[in-house]
Amino acid sequence: MTERQATESRPRGREATRERILHAARTLFGEQGYEQVTVRMIAAAADANIALVGRYFGSKAGLFAAVLDGEPTIDRLLEGERAELPRRLAEYAAERMRRPPESPILRALERSARHPEIEDVARERLIAAVLQPLQARLGGGPDALARARMATAVVLGIGATRRRLGPAVPTARDVDRLTEVFRACLEE
Repeated sequence: MTERQATESRPRGREATRERILHAARTLFGEQGYEQVTVRMIAAAADANIALVGRYFGSKAGLFAAVLDGEPTIDRLLEGERAELPRRLAEYAAERMRRPPESPILRALERSARHPEIEDVARERLIAAVLQPLQARLGGGPDALARARMATAVVLGIGATRRRLGPAVPTARDVDRLTEVFRACLEE
């Protein structure tokens, strides 16, 4: 295939270019992490002009935020009976003891959340994708945000422990203990 044929077969237009950039960023951030990837690398992988990254996303951090918007949230954990929520959270947290999130982007976020360029992006993602949905599921109330923060702190703490000490295979008793911890966090 000639260069001209490849260019002609590539989807054109603003939205197609934006999607190519997002796809390239998702792949590169997932493989190499935020710090190692440059805007130039993303533009080259997307076969796009580097200026378009800035035009569509504002910055590398803005692009990372757009990539995060397409990642999984805790919504599936919030489905189902409210009384079973502590157990679902415990099973999720136990899985985080065993291994990092399956999403390469969430793994990259785990590693890079304190990077100055994306610290605000990581904070906003945590609020929008975890705290606010959990707070809403708890039914509001004067301390719903505090309860959601406590439950989130447990999950984040488990991830931090795994990163520093290595993975651990949780036992059924671990899941039972975590269920009680989440129950205590979420109680009114």
